[in-house]
Amino acid sequence: MQWTDEAIFLGARRHGETSVIAEVITRARGRHLGMVRGGRSRTMQPVLQPGNRVEVTWRARLDEHLGEFRVEPVKLRAARLMESATAVYGVQALAALLRLLPERDPHPHLFDALDVILDHLDDPATAGELFIRFELAVLNDLGYGLDLDQCAATGQRDDLAFVSPKTGRAVCREAGLPWADRMLALPNFLNPGVSKAADSDSLAAAFRLTGFFLNRHVYEPRGLEAGAAREGFCQAALKTLAAADAVAPLAATRNIS
Repeated sequence: MQWTDEAIFLGARRHGETSVIAEVITRARGRHLGMVRGGRSRTMQPVLQPGNRVEVTWRARLDEHLGEFRVEPVKLRAARLMESATAVYGVQALAALLRLLPERDPHPHLFDALDVILDHLDDPATAGELFIRFELAVLNDLGYGLDLDQCAATGQRDDLAFVSPKTGRAVCREAGLPWADRMLALPNFLNPGVSKAADSDSLAAAFRLTGFFLNRHVYEPRGLEAGAAREGFCQAALKTLAAADAVAPLAATRNIS
């Protein structure tokens, strides 16, 4: 058995004295493991870093075997991903989300989305929005997708302000106000047709929204915790974005004066 495909490197663990068990995701074959002989060498260590895009050739006698990878670099971005806390935590949190999915189960849209997010992890606002949409996509692929396109009570598609914690469906402001204290806030940037970028408050609400449903449907039933990487990413992204939000009015005032 043999195949070759481009992949995004997710992580590795030691195997013997010189080898590693590498974990990658490919568009056609999903999350996949394989042994890399000599993976701990000085030549291979810079290549086998989370976030790098690589070409892998997998070989095994039978399809159900672990098999071996031959790895060639395609796009080495790990060094850039080490430059900010948002990126460091982000690449770890994204890999953790993908580990919730079955091994060797293809999710091509998640592969493409991951590739885009990794190129934007140095921009906290963009990275935060993309991360939220990635979590929503993972929830959907796990069978727990949220319905955020129209109000569950009235069917309208505008002024959606809440999400029911029971059903995961959006609720418009008018219908949801009497029960606002029992609802989850729906950030404006997740409304259909809205192009406004997220600010720190709306991004914080989005993290609470996806975190709630991930905990309810995925982590708690499996006896898992979200982990420090997600919390680290959320805090780093919100801190940087809040600082940018604070600077923006000052810059506008200077321009006017």
